Amino acid sequence: MIRDITLGQYYHTESLLHALDPRVKLTGTLIYIISLFAADNVTAYLVAALFLTAMIVMSRVPLSFIVRGMKAVAVILCITVIFNLFLTPGIPAFTLWKLTVTWEGIRGASYMAVRLTFLILGSSLMTLTTTPNNLTDGMESLMKPLKAIRVPVHEIAMMMSIALRFIPILLEETDKIMKAQQARGADFETGGIIKRAKNMVPLLVPLFISAFRRANDLALAMEARCYRGGEGRTKMKPLVYHRRDVIAYLVLVLYLAVIILAGKLGPL
Repeated sequence: MIRDITLGQYYHTESLLHALDPRVKLTGTLIYIISLFAADNVTAYLVAALFLTAMIVMSRVPLSFIVRGMKAVAVILCITVIFNLFLTPGIPAFTLWKLTVTWEGIRGASYMAVRLTFLILGSSLMTLTTTPNNLTDGMESLMKPLKAIRVPVHEIAMMMSIALRFIPILLEETDKIMKAQQARGADFETGGIIKRAKNMVPLLVPLFISAFRRANDLALAMEARCYRGGEGRTKMKPLVYHRRDVIAYLVLVLYLAVIILAGKLGPL
């Protein structure tokens, strides 16, 4: 389960999506997420599915590797669907024990399941095709106008980059601790929810200690290299838009127009 989390990991390969400017991918991911929450019919979701499929094919990242990240959020997804299914008022469809399922609940739960699935896959695809350094540079460049109101853009981008970089490191650390404790007789698989939660306590304590130690080492390393924020710093590889990036922006505009049109036309 720990190794199934793909968010924050980078999959190294040569593809058109990997070669795009990180600002294009960040903007595209934001537009895609907005379109998912704006979509309210089957046609719009079909357009979103086709767009996501095309991006996955262009990325050359194995579908099994991308879908593997869904296992870590399957419980949250199921809970969200169940709440939408049983707590949405409307026309009754059928009754399970004392709970009534409505047609509006079925529709809302279906849309929510598709929406969250596409959201997780799309966000994972961005991190899988963008290195943490490029992601930091892209976020800092996009948020540069906020400097006019004294927002610490460089520091915010740096913190987000460090957080993303720490995800695979902490996952690997968690996996090592679990295997070490299982070799000493620890059981993380059997028992109810309460028992499993209690069994996780011996895992969380060394994990927190390791996280704080790594954070302290990182802070000392940054101080040793005289890091004092983003003022006066230059970049070894400045971001420059190319022709493919302009074409990608045009594709995003076209996708957004099709989504808006699909929303107005309704289901086919």
